[in-house]
This record gives sequence, C-alpha cells and structure tokens, in this order.
Amino acid sequence: MTQTIETERLTLRLFTPDDADFLYDVFRRPEVARWSGTGVPIADRDEALRRIAGQPKRAGDHPAAGIFHVSVRETGTPAGMVLFAPLPPSEGVQRDDMEVGWHFHPDAWGNGYATEAAQAVVDRAFATGLAEIYAVTHPDNDASQAVCRRLGMTDLGLRSEWYDVELRAFRLEHP
Repeated sequence: MTQTIETERLTLRLFTPDDADFLYDVFRRPEVARWSGTGVPIADRDEALRRIAGQPKRAGDHPAAGIFHVSVRETGTPAGMVLFAPLPPSEGVQRDDMEVGWHFHPDAWGNGYATEAAQAVVDRAFATGLAEIYAVTHPDNDASQAVCRRLGMTDLGLRSEWYDVELRAFRLEHP
C-alpha cells in the first residue's frame, strides 16, 4: 500500500528523521504526553529520533499499518500523528488486535484533524479486509473518546487487556 494518504484537508506520510523537531515539540508538552505511554514528556530531540527509528517495528507488518506524520495540506503545517498498529496485549492476555491512535499538537486541537486522519487510516485498514479495529484511551481523555465516538466506535468501557493498564476501550467493526 502507498505510504502517503491524502484527505480533504490533510496529508499523512511516514515519519522521517527530519520530523524529530516536530515530534519533540509535540511530546515535550505535558498536555500531550499525559495521554501517551508513560505520561512523561520526552526529554530531548534525541528521544524523538529514537522514537522515529522505532516506528517501523512498532507499526508491525499489517499492509495498512504505519505511524503517520499529519500535516495540513493547504499550508504544509505539521499538525500531529496518527497510527495504525498492533495493540500490545497485557501480560498473560492472548489477543491479536489492531489499534488506531492519534496525538496532535495543541495548536491543531479543535479542528477535527484527529477524526479526519483516524478515519483515513481506518478506511485504509478496512480496505484490506480487516474485521475490526480498536482504540484505547486514558480513562479521563474525554477529547480522544469524543474522536472515537465520531468515528462510530462502540465504547467497551474500562478494560485491561492491553498495555498492562486499565484503559477505556472502543471497537469499530467493518461496515
């Protein structure tokens, strides 16, 4: 599959090392980092470079998988990231799920970019015949839960099957 996706307003493409400054700018911010991974802001640009280098492994080998840099088509302004990747099961749990997820720069919040970018990767995944897609959010992340609902995802409540923590899970079945 192509590694670039275009929507009405956005361009999604795989990250390159040239994106390290932007990735650092996004994840150095406590208001973004609190919803991601450990919840701790990244320390420096080198950590952003390491994350970019690790993205192909994290994305896995599903034909629609990827961790995509999202920019505004009209201006080229970087806005955030969207991923479609394997959802890591919790210790002792046997699952093989795929997730859609997103993180955006605060300057891009409130424009519908997360929903538009996520819908693009969901459509791409369903085009491969995938039966269902999951999203997981921090239990208090109302904004991301609203994106899940706009995507038509079903709220599964608080679950602990993934990432070894309790998260609010959502599922979208192939239409």
